[in-house]
Amino acid sequence: MKILFNCTLPFALAHGGQAIQLERTMDALAQTGVEVEPLRWWDAQQTGDLIHYVGIMPVEQIRFARQKKIKVVIANLLTAQGSQTPWQRGVRRVFRWGVETFAPRAVSQSFGWESYRMADALIALTAWEKHLMEFKFGATPEKIFIVPNGVEAPFFTAPKTPRSEWLVCTATITERKRVLELAQAAVVAQTPTWIIGKAYGENDAYAEKFFALAKANSKYIRYEGGVNDRTTLAKIYRAARGFVLLSNMESLSLSALEAAACECPLLLSDLPWARSSFPAGAVFCPASGEVSRTAAHLKKFYGDAPNLPIPVRPANWIEIAGQLKNVYAQILSGGANQATSA
Repeated sequence: MKILFNCTLPFALAHGGQAIQLERTMDALAQTGVEVEPLRWWDAQQTGDLIHYVGIMPVEQIRFARQKKIKVVIANLLTAQGSQTPWQRGVRRVFRWGVETFAPRAVSQSFGWESYRMADALIALTAWEKHLMEFKFGATPEKIFIVPNGVEAPFFTAPKTPRSEWLVCTATITERKRVLELAQAAVVAQTPTWIIGKAYGENDAYAEKFFALAKANSKYIRYEGGVNDRTTLAKIYRAARGFVLLSNMESLSLSALEAAACECPLLLSDLPWARSSFPAGAVFCPASGEVSRTAAHLKKFYGDAPNLPIPVRPANWIEIAGQLKNVYAQILSGGANQATSA
């Protein structure tokens, strides 16, 4: 079994969860005995049994793969789509139907919807993403496998320690993560909050506003940049009073899973991905709204955190690799005809 991985977003252009997810997935698969390689577009001699494509693989490429007897698995992160309102999702479904019914085939293919139906299998991170693949893109339910992200070993083995006064948020400093809004709410609520992360680039206007706010309010906002060492980060989660992530779009947050592995109370945006992933052990806050409203939720969470239940234990990467290995085996044997919640 040889798996070729491809990704639409180069790691060098944007650090973050997708890059970590792919790196950990490939490493864990290798540890379970699966041969894995990045897809080398320049290597005409490269061989493989299956392409695991993170993103939307173009229809023509899927056809070429079929000619080479190579199976295709698509794992597209539905970050924006999963955070839309019911009305927005309904409108987009009607739009897809209209384009596929009345527009030239070349037009409908340009949206990538057909790729969901042509792939041999689809990987969804959550039950919510599986629903979206069916509802929005017309994917066949029997071809969708639910395989979440995993968590690295240090987050399970970090020793227990007394909780500190600080809430922790680990996120890229960008609008989607609403880090600035969280910091503003923390100042209003007077809740000590430690932000860990980096901006995508220098001179980012949103990040500069956050940096200025953090500098002016060091009593309640702690910011020292990112933390790359996983053992150190696990210790921070273990000592945190709680974990907060109030982004307005997510697929399945690696940071939230890491915090959960460290038995850290969670305050998450009230979005379907969060409720799907943490049916117990998490508190939810509206993903948008006035700073005063967010501050009220933050202050209550801060007070309640020591008595909140422990979040559901996530899987580790080796367990996830085992689930993926089973999916690949089913596809390669021609048995991927039943939807699986791995």
